[in-house]
Amino acid sequence: MRAAGVESEMEIAYGGLHQLCGRLGERLSDPRYEALTTAFGISSGQPPDRFVVGLAVLNLLTEVAEGKPLICLIDDAQWLDRISAQTLAFVARRLLAERVAIVFAVRAPEDSRELAGLPELDVRGLGYSDARALLDRSITVVVDEHVRDRFVAETRGNPLALIELPGAMPAGQVAGGFGLPVVRPLARRIEDGFVRRLQPLPSETRRLLLTAAAEPVGDAPLLWRAAERLGIEPGAAAVAESAGLIEIGARVRFRHPLIRSAVYRAASGEDRRSVHLALAEATDGRRDPDRRAWHNAYAAVGLDEPVAGELEGAAARAQSRGGVAAAAAFLARAAELTPGPGRRAERTLAAADAKFRAGEPDAAYDLLAAAEIGPMDDLQRARLARLRAQIVFAHGRGSEAGPLLLDAANQLEALNDPAARETYLEALGAAIFVGRLGSLRGIQEAAEAARAARPAVPPPGSMDLLLDGMATRFTAGYAAAVPQLRKALEAFRQEAQTNEVTLLRWLWLACPVAPEPIAPDLWDDDAWHELAGRAVKLARGVGALGVLPMALSYRAGVHLHAGEFAAAAALVTEAEAIAEATGNAPLGYTRLLLAAWRGEEAPAMRLVEAQIKDATLRSEGRALGLAAHVTAVLYNGLSRYDLALGAARQACEHEDLGFFGSSLAELIEAAVRSDDAESAAEALRQLEDRTLAAGTDWALGILARSRALLAGGRQADALYQEAIDRLGRTRIVVQHARAHLLYGEWLRREQRRQDARWHLRLAHERLSEIGATAFAERAGRELAATGATARSRTVERRELLTAQEAQIAHLAADGLTNQEIGTQLFLSRHTVEWHLRKVFTKLAISSRKQLNAPLIDAVSPISAG
Repeated sequence: MRAAGVESEMEIAYGGLHQLCGRLGERLSDPRYEALTTAFGISSGQPPDRFVVGLAVLNLLTEVAEGKPLICLIDDAQWLDRISAQTLAFVARRLLAERVAIVFAVRAPEDSRELAGLPELDVRGLGYSDARALLDRSITVVVDEHVRDRFVAETRGNPLALIELPGAMPAGQVAGGFGLPVVRPLARRIEDGFVRRLQPLPSETRRLLLTAAAEPVGDAPLLWRAAERLGIEPGAAAVAESAGLIEIGARVRFRHPLIRSAVYRAASGEDRRSVHLALAEATDGRRDPDRRAWHNAYAAVGLDEPVAGELEGAAARAQSRGGVAAAAAFLARAAELTPGPGRRAERTLAAADAKFRAGEPDAAYDLLAAAEIGPMDDLQRARLARLRAQIVFAHGRGSEAGPLLLDAANQLEALNDPAARETYLEALGAAIFVGRLGSLRGIQEAAEAARAARPAVPPPGSMDLLLDGMATRFTAGYAAAVPQLRKALEAFRQEAQTNEVTLLRWLWLACPVAPEPIAPDLWDDDAWHELAGRAVKLARGVGALGVLPMALSYRAGVHLHAGEFAAAAALVTEAEAIAEATGNAPLGYTRLLLAAWRGEEAPAMRLVEAQIKDATLRSEGRALGLAAHVTAVLYNGLSRYDLALGAARQACEHEDLGFFGSSLAELIEAAVRSDDAESAAEALRQLEDRTLAAGTDWALGILARSRALLAGGRQADALYQEAIDRLGRTRIVVQHARAHLLYGEWLRREQRRQDARWHLRLAHERLSEIGATAFAERAGRELAATGATARSRTVERRELLTAQEAQIAHLAADGLTNQEIGTQLFLSRHTVEWHLRKVFTKLAISSRKQLNAPLIDAVSPISAG
C-alpha cells in the first residue's frame, strides 16, 4: 500500500491517511472502523479522537496483513498533513508482533520531527567508484576528468542527480564544466533540471502535467474531468508518458516527487489558478466539499466572500472530524479572502484560536497580530487578550502569563461573558503552576481577583464552585476553603457520572486546579480514588491520549499511596510511552515519588536533579516543591534526617497545592529525629490547621502520628494507636505502615521490646511487600535492636515481567479479552497475544485461568525488587 505527501495538501486533515487506507472500502464498512470513515468524511458522527483513529488504522493494517505480509510505503513524508503523520507514526511505534512494515521516506533528517523515535536508515549517496560508473552511463559526450570528479562531489553520490543533471544541461556546458551551479540546494538543482525538460513539451502536455501536480490524490477520473474543462485532448498524456515524467493508469503517478514540484513551481500564477478552478469544478461538492473548497481557494483572485464562506464551512467539518490543524488552515485562508474588515478580523481571530489548539502557538501569535489590526468589538478584543495570554503561558509558563490572564478575565467580566470565571481559574492555575518562581503575591492577587468576580448564574456548576473554593483558599486560608472545595469535589463526582466532558475538560487544563490534585489536598482518598479511576477509564474509552498520560499519572499516585507500587510503575511507564509517542512533555511526578519510596538514593537523586533542571527551565515552581518533598521522603527512609530536614524545609517554603500538608509531616519527623523541637512544633501547628479542617481519617491519622512524635508517655502511646487505627481505615497503606514503624521505634526506646517487635515486624513485612526498601530496612534495623530477626522474603527465581507484560497480565486476569486489552493500551490484538505468550512462559503457566494478582506481582519489575 502506498501514499505520498503532497506539499499543496499539507493542510487537509487525514489527506495522507486517506490515500493509504481509502481504497479499502469494503473493510472500512465494518463498524470497528467508524472513526476512520468519520475522519475521512465518508460518514457523519462525533469528532473522533485522533488516537482512536490511530487504533483503528493499527487494527485495519493488522487485519489486511493476516492474509499475507503488508508493507506500507509513505513517500515524501515531510509533506504529509500533520495529523496523518502523527497517526501513522503512532501506528508504527506499536508494530511489534504484526506482519506489517511501514517505511517513511523524507528528504532530510530535519524533516522527520513527527517520526522521532522510530528506527532510522540514513540513505547515503553512492561510493565514488559506483557514482562514477553511473555518471559514465548518463553522459553521452566526452567530459574532462576534473568535471566528472566535480559532478560526483557536488551530487554527493545521489543517483537521481547523477542521472538527471547531466541530461538537463547543454552538451557544451557538461563537457566544459560551465553549467555546474555551486550554491543552490541539490533538490532545487534537480528540480531545475526537470523544469528544463518541460520547456520543449507542447503547451497542452505541460498544462495536463500541471493539473496532475495540483491534484494530489492521484485520482485519474478526476484528472480527466478537469482536463476536459481545460480543453486538453487525451493525446497530451502520451507525450508526457513517453518523456518518462508520469504514468496515468488507474492512478496518476509522477516518476519522482521532484517532477511534481518542478511542474507546479514552473507554472505561472494564472495557469495555477485556472487548473485549480477546473479541479474545483470537477470535484463532487457533496462527496468531497473540503477539497473542492481548497481548490477554489487556490483559484481565487483577490478577495472572495463566497469562497471564504466555503472555507469556513470546510473548517467546521474538519473540526468535527478532529482535524484541528486543517480547520486552522481553512480559517486562515478564509480570513485572507474575506473582503469585510470586521468579518476578516473575526475569522482571523478564530484561525488564531484554532492554530493555538493545533499546537502552533507561533502561527497563532502572528494571526493575533493580524486580527488586532482590523476593527473589533470589545468582546472580540477581550477574547483576543485571553488567547494571547494562553499562548504566553504555553510558550514558557512564566510569571507573565498570570497577569495577562487576569487582565483578560477582567475584560470578559466587564462584558458579562460567561468565559470570565473560567479565565479567572486559568489565571489562578497559572500562578499556582509558577509557584515559588513567581512574585510573592502572585497567587494571592489572582485569588483576590477571582473572589471579587461576579457570582455564577445559579445553580453554580462544579467549575464555579471550584473557582470560589480556590479563591477562598488563597485569600482566607485553607480551613475557610475546605467546605467550598468539598462541595466542588462532590459536584465533580456527580457531574462526571452524567457529563464525561466535565472530567476531560479539567484534565485538559493541565494545571493543579483539576479535581484530581484537589482531592489529596483535602486528604480525601475516596474522592481521589474515584475521580482518578474514572478519568483513566474515560480517557481510555474515547482514546484521548492528549490527556491520558495525566490521568494515568493521577491514578498511579493513588496506587502508590495504596502500596501498589507495581501497578503504579506500570501506569507511569504507560504514561511516559504515550507522552513520548504524542510528543507531549512527560509527567515525572509519580516516577519521582516511586523512586523515593523505593529508597535507592543514586537513581532517585538523578531523577530529582533532572526534575530541578527541567522545572527551572520551564518556570515550574510547583515541580521544584515536589522535588524537595521527594528528597525529604527519600532521606527519612534512609534515616539521614539532617538531609531530610533540609529538603523538607525547602518543600515547605511555599504552599504548593497537593503536597504541602505531606511535606509538613515529613518535616516534623525529620526535625524530631534531628533534635530540632522548635521547627517540629511550628510545622505541627500548621499541620493542625489543615488536618483538623479536613477532618478525614487520612488527615487525622497523619496528625495523630505527627503529634505522637512530639509527645511522651501515655499521650504518645494513645496518639500512635489513634494514627494506626485511623490510617487503617483508609487506602493510604504506605502511611499506615509508617505509623507502625514509628510506633515500634518509640516502643523500643520505651524499653517495651515485646510490643515493639510486633509493630516493627508488621512494618517490615508490609514495607518489604510493597517495595519500600529503605523504610523496610529501617524497620529491620530497629527490629534487630530489640533482639529479634526480620523474616527474609524469598522470591522464586523467575525472569521478571516487563512493566507492560505485568499490566497486560493484570488485565487478562481481570477477564478482559485480547481485543479489549489492546483497545485499553492502544495495542493490536496480535501484540497482546505476543506479550501474553511471554508472560505464560515466564510464569510457567499455560492458561489465562491460572493468572492472578499475587502470582503476577511476585515477578513484577517493582514488587520483586
